Amino acid sequence: MNSNVIPTSPPRRSPNILITGTPGTGKTTTSEMVALAAGLEKVTVGDLVKERSLHDGYNEDFDTYWLNEDKVVDEMESMMAAGGICVDFHTCGFFPERWFDLVVVLRADTKNVYDRLEGRGYKANKINENVESEIMQVVLDEALESYQEDVMLVLDSNTVDDMETNVEKIAVFVERFREEHQHIQ
Repeated sequence: MNSNVIPTSPPRRSPNILITGTPGTGKTTTSEMVALAAGLEKVTVGDLVKERSLHDGYNEDFDTYWLNEDKVVDEMESMMAAGGICVDFHTCGFFPERWFDLVVVLRADTKNVYDRLEGRGYKANKINENVESEIMQVVLDEALESYQEDVMLVLDSNTVDDMETNVEKIAVFVERFREEHQHIQ
């Protein structure tokens, strides 16, 4: 067997979508709306990490868990094979590229990111780190390094109207994907 062969996913009738972005860009709201509008199962990776102990401990300074990427990938592998999953997570480079048919990177103005995180009660150092990450487009750069551009959408997520428009675009993608893959058993 050629060790240079990249494993591929079996064909899916329904797409897997990753919604990623800096905390405070609207990932959770958007992914909830997409799952509802398009009939996808929503998976919030942060919840899985907590519920299934897919971490290596807790970081008190930033009020978060130390993610164990291998445990996360192992846990999610079987659920991703079937398709029809909308994944919500703030980072993306460790997920296998074969998992996703669409990668959505949400962007927001730093004032919106700041206000949203402050409203959630985040510590000042965590707010500042995330605002800096959005300024430096850390998540976007990671996505561009990890996925083909033809499966990516970069969308503004500053207002309710933005979110509704984004959900419509993603729902259209899901519908087209299903039409194109309806022959798959």
